[in-house]
Amino acid sequence: MAGTTVLETTVADIMAELATLEEPRAREVNEKHGDDHGVNLSKLRAVAKRLKIQQDLSRELWDTGDTAAKLLSLLICRPKEFERDELDTMLREARTPKVHDWLVNYVVKKSPHSEELRVAWFTDPDPVVASAGWALTSERVVKKPEGLHLDQLLDIIEASMKDAPERLQWAMNHCLAQIGIEFPEHRARALDIGERLEVLKDYPTPPNCTSPFAPSWINEMVRRKG
Repeated sequence: MAGTTVLETTVADIMAELATLEEPRAREVNEKHGDDHGVNLSKLRAVAKRLKIQQDLSRELWDTGDTAAKLLSLLICRPKEFERDELDTMLREARTPKVHDWLVNYVVKKSPHSEELRVAWFTDPDPVVASAGWALTSERVVKKPEGLHLDQLLDIIEASMKDAPERLQWAMNHCLAQIGIEFPEHRARALDIGERLEVLKDYPTPPNCTSPFAPSWINEMVRRKG
Protein backbone atom coordinates (compact mmCIF):
# COMPACT_ATOMS: atom_id res chain seq x y z
CA MET A 1 0.00 0.00 0.00
CA ALA A 2 2.89 2.34 0.70
CA GLY A 3 3.94 2.23 -2.93
CA THR A 4 0.42 3.02 -4.04
CA THR A 5 0.23 5.98 -1.69
CA VAL A 6 3.49 7.38 -3.03
CA LEU A 7 2.25 6.96 -6.61
CA GLU A 8 -1.10 8.59 -5.86
CA THR A 9 0.68 11.49 -4.16
CA THR A 10 2.94 11.87 -7.18
CA VAL A 11 -0.04 11.98 -9.51
CA ALA A 12 -1.75 14.49 -7.24
CA ASP A 13 1.36 16.67 -7.25
CA ILE A 14 1.55 16.54 -11.03
CA MET A 15 -2.14 17.35 -11.39
CA ALA A 16 -1.64 20.35 -9.12
CA GLU A 17 1.31 21.47 -11.24
CA LEU A 18 -0.68 21.10 -14.44
CA ALA A 19 -3.39 23.26 -12.90
CA THR A 20 -0.85 26.05 -12.36
CA LEU A 21 0.12 25.85 -16.05
CA GLU A 22 -3.46 26.38 -17.19
CA GLU A 23 -3.83 29.45 -19.41
CA PRO A 24 -7.37 30.70 -20.15
CA ARG A 25 -6.38 31.98 -23.58
CA ALA A 26 -4.76 28.66 -24.50
CA ARG A 27 -7.90 26.82 -23.39
CA GLU A 28 -10.07 29.12 -25.49
CA VAL A 29 -7.97 28.42 -28.59
CA ASN A 30 -7.76 24.69 -27.92
CA GLU A 31 -11.48 24.32 -27.34
CA LYS A 32 -12.12 25.71 -30.82
CA HIS A 33 -10.29 22.62 -32.08
CA GLY A 34 -12.06 20.20 -29.73
CA ASP A 35 -9.29 19.98 -27.12
CA ASP A 36 -10.43 20.57 -23.54
CA HIS A 37 -7.21 21.76 -21.91
CA GLY A 38 -5.34 25.03 -21.51
CA VAL A 39 -1.78 23.90 -20.86
CA ASN A 40 0.91 25.31 -23.12
CA LEU A 41 2.44 22.30 -24.86
CA SER A 42 6.01 23.59 -24.57
CA LYS A 43 5.55 23.79 -20.80
CA LEU A 44 3.97 20.32 -20.81
CA ARG A 45 7.00 18.94 -22.63
CA ALA A 46 9.27 20.56 -20.05
CA VAL A 47 7.41 18.70 -17.28
CA ALA A 48 7.79 15.45 -19.25
CA LYS A 49 11.51 16.06 -19.69
CA ARG A 50 11.90 16.47 -15.94
CA LEU A 51 9.88 13.35 -15.13
CA LYS A 52 11.67 11.23 -17.76
CA ILE A 53 10.25 7.85 -18.79
CA GLN A 54 8.00 6.28 -16.14
CA GLN A 55 5.59 3.67 -17.46
CA ASP A 56 3.64 3.10 -14.24
CA LEU A 57 3.23 6.84 -13.72
CA SER A 58 2.17 7.17 -17.35
CA ARG A 59 -0.67 4.70 -16.81
CA GLU A 60 -1.77 6.47 -13.63
CA LEU A 61 -1.86 9.84 -15.41
CA TRP A 62 -3.86 8.37 -18.28
CA ASP A 63 -6.38 6.92 -15.84
CA THR A 64 -7.16 10.37 -14.40
CA GLY A 65 -9.20 11.08 -17.53
CA ASP A 66 -7.80 14.62 -17.66
CA THR A 67 -6.72 15.70 -21.15
CA ALA A 68 -3.51 17.47 -20.11
CA ALA A 69 -2.58 14.49 -17.92
CA LYS A 70 -3.24 12.11 -20.82
CA LEU A 71 -0.96 14.15 -23.07
CA LEU A 72 1.75 14.11 -20.42
CA SER A 73 1.32 10.38 -19.96
CA LEU A 74 2.03 9.82 -23.66
CA LEU A 75 5.29 11.75 -23.35
CA ILE A 76 6.68 9.66 -20.47
CA CYS A 77 5.54 6.17 -21.51
CA ARG A 78 7.34 3.22 -23.09
CA PRO A 79 5.32 2.53 -26.26
CA LYS A 80 6.50 -1.06 -26.62
CA GLU A 81 5.25 -2.01 -23.14
CA PHE A 82 1.57 -1.56 -23.94
CA GLU A 83 -0.43 -4.65 -24.84
CA ARG A 84 -2.54 -4.69 -27.98
CA ASP A 85 -5.89 -4.61 -26.16
CA GLU A 86 -4.63 -1.87 -23.86
CA LEU A 87 -3.84 0.35 -26.86
CA ASP A 88 -7.23 -0.42 -28.37
CA THR A 89 -8.96 0.65 -25.16
CA MET A 90 -6.82 3.78 -24.94
CA LEU A 91 -7.67 4.82 -28.48
CA ARG A 92 -11.38 4.45 -27.80
CA GLU A 93 -10.93 6.64 -24.71
CA ALA A 94 -8.98 9.28 -26.66
CA ARG A 95 -11.86 11.43 -27.81
CA THR A 96 -10.05 14.78 -28.13
CA PRO A 97 -8.02 15.38 -31.31
CA LYS A 98 -4.65 16.10 -29.68
CA VAL A 99 -4.75 13.04 -27.40
CA HIS A 100 -5.84 10.90 -30.34
CA ASP A 101 -3.05 12.23 -32.59
CA TRP A 102 -0.31 11.90 -29.97
CA LEU A 103 -1.43 8.38 -29.05
CA VAL A 104 -1.29 7.24 -32.67
CA ASN A 105 1.91 9.07 -33.61
CA TYR A 106 3.97 8.81 -30.43
CA VAL A 107 2.85 5.41 -29.14
CA VAL A 108 0.95 3.16 -31.55
CA LYS A 109 3.35 3.73 -34.46
CA LYS A 110 6.21 2.53 -32.23
CA SER A 111 4.31 -0.49 -30.92
CA PRO A 112 4.90 -4.07 -32.08
CA HIS A 113 1.10 -4.27 -32.37
CA SER A 114 0.78 -1.36 -34.82
CA GLU A 115 0.06 -3.44 -37.93
CA GLU A 116 -2.51 -5.63 -36.18
CA LEU A 117 -4.23 -2.54 -34.84
CA ARG A 118 -4.06 -0.81 -38.24
CA VAL A 119 -5.99 -3.66 -39.82
CA ALA A 120 -8.52 -3.84 -36.96
CA TRP A 121 -9.16 -0.10 -36.80
CA PHE A 122 -9.28 0.49 -40.55
CA THR A 123 -12.80 -0.94 -40.87
CA ASP A 124 -14.09 0.00 -37.40
CA PRO A 125 -17.64 1.42 -37.46
CA ASP A 126 -16.55 4.28 -35.20
CA PRO A 127 -15.17 6.92 -37.62
CA VAL A 128 -12.72 8.29 -35.05
CA VAL A 129 -11.26 4.82 -34.50
CA ALA A 130 -11.24 4.22 -38.27
CA SER A 131 -9.32 7.45 -38.74
CA ALA A 132 -6.49 5.94 -36.66
CA GLY A 133 -6.46 2.96 -39.02
CA TRP A 134 -6.14 5.33 -41.96
CA ALA A 135 -3.37 7.30 -40.22
CA LEU A 136 -1.39 4.09 -39.75
CA THR A 137 -2.08 3.18 -43.37
CA SER A 138 -0.66 6.53 -44.53
CA GLU A 139 2.44 5.72 -42.51
CA ARG A 140 2.76 2.40 -44.32
CA VAL A 141 2.23 4.03 -47.71
CA VAL A 142 5.35 6.09 -47.06
CA LYS A 143 7.55 3.68 -45.11
CA LYS A 144 6.47 0.13 -45.95
CA PRO A 145 4.03 -0.02 -48.86
CA GLU A 146 4.75 -3.65 -49.72
CA GLY A 147 1.54 -5.65 -49.45
CA LEU A 148 -0.79 -2.65 -49.59
CA HIS A 149 -3.27 -2.58 -52.46
CA LEU A 150 -3.07 1.08 -53.44
CA ASP A 151 -5.75 0.82 -56.13
CA GLN A 152 -8.17 -0.54 -53.53
CA LEU A 153 -7.30 2.28 -51.12
CA LEU A 154 -8.01 4.78 -53.88
CA ASP A 155 -11.31 3.03 -54.62
CA ILE A 156 -12.39 3.45 -50.98
CA ILE A 157 -11.25 7.07 -50.87
CA GLU A 158 -13.06 7.87 -54.11
CA ALA A 159 -16.29 6.29 -52.86
CA SER A 160 -16.27 7.43 -49.23
CA MET A 161 -14.10 10.49 -48.53
CA LYS A 162 -16.53 13.18 -49.74
CA ASP A 163 -19.18 12.37 -47.12
CA ALA A 164 -16.96 10.95 -44.36
CA PRO A 165 -17.05 12.53 -40.87
CA GLU A 166 -14.41 15.20 -40.39
CA ARG A 167 -11.68 13.21 -38.58
CA LEU A 168 -12.01 10.26 -40.94
CA GLN A 169 -12.13 12.56 -43.95
CA TRP A 170 -8.86 14.23 -42.92
CA ALA A 171 -7.18 10.84 -42.49
CA MET A 172 -8.40 9.59 -45.88
CA ASN A 173 -7.29 12.83 -47.51
CA HIS A 174 -3.82 12.44 -45.99
CA CYS A 175 -3.60 8.91 -47.39
CA LEU A 176 -4.71 10.15 -50.81
CA ALA A 177 -2.01 12.80 -50.81
CA GLN A 178 0.71 10.37 -49.72
CA ILE A 179 -0.20 7.90 -52.47
CA GLY A 180 -0.03 10.71 -55.03
CA ILE A 181 3.27 11.99 -53.68
CA GLU A 182 5.04 8.67 -53.31
CA PHE A 183 3.81 6.73 -56.36
CA PRO A 184 4.06 8.37 -59.80
CA GLU A 185 2.06 5.53 -61.35
CA HIS A 186 -0.93 6.43 -59.14
CA ARG A 187 -0.43 10.20 -59.19
CA ALA A 188 -2.79 11.07 -62.04
CA ARG A 189 -5.64 9.15 -60.43
CA ALA A 190 -4.94 10.65 -56.99
CA LEU A 191 -4.97 14.15 -58.47
CA ASP A 192 -8.19 13.41 -60.37
CA ILE A 193 -9.93 12.12 -57.22
CA GLY A 194 -8.85 15.18 -55.29
CA GLU A 195 -9.98 17.59 -58.01
CA ARG A 196 -13.39 15.95 -58.40
CA LEU A 197 -14.18 15.55 -54.69
CA GLU A 198 -12.84 19.01 -53.75
CA VAL A 199 -12.34 17.96 -50.12
CA LEU A 200 -10.59 20.77 -48.18
CA LYS A 201 -10.28 22.82 -51.38
CA ASP A 202 -11.28 26.01 -49.57
CA TYR A 203 -9.51 25.24 -46.29
CA PRO A 204 -7.88 28.46 -44.98
CA THR A 205 -4.12 27.99 -45.26
CA PRO A 206 -1.62 30.43 -43.70
CA PRO A 207 1.00 32.00 -45.98
CA ASN A 208 4.03 29.78 -46.65
CA CYS A 209 2.09 26.67 -45.57
CA THR A 210 1.05 23.82 -47.85
CA SER A 211 -2.68 23.49 -48.45
CA PRO A 212 -4.30 20.25 -47.24
CA PHE A 213 -6.24 20.15 -50.53
CA ALA A 214 -4.77 16.94 -51.97
CA PRO A 215 -3.94 18.16 -55.51
CA SER A 216 -2.14 21.24 -54.17
CA TRP A 217 -0.39 19.15 -51.52
CA ILE A 218 0.72 16.49 -54.03
CA ASN A 219 1.98 18.99 -56.60
CA GLU A 220 3.88 21.04 -54.03
CA MET A 221 5.64 18.02 -52.48
CA VAL A 222 6.52 16.58 -55.90
CA ARG A 223 7.92 19.98 -56.88
CA ARG A 224 10.09 20.07 -53.75
CA LYS A 225 11.44 16.61 -54.49
CA GLY A 226 12.56 17.96 -57.82
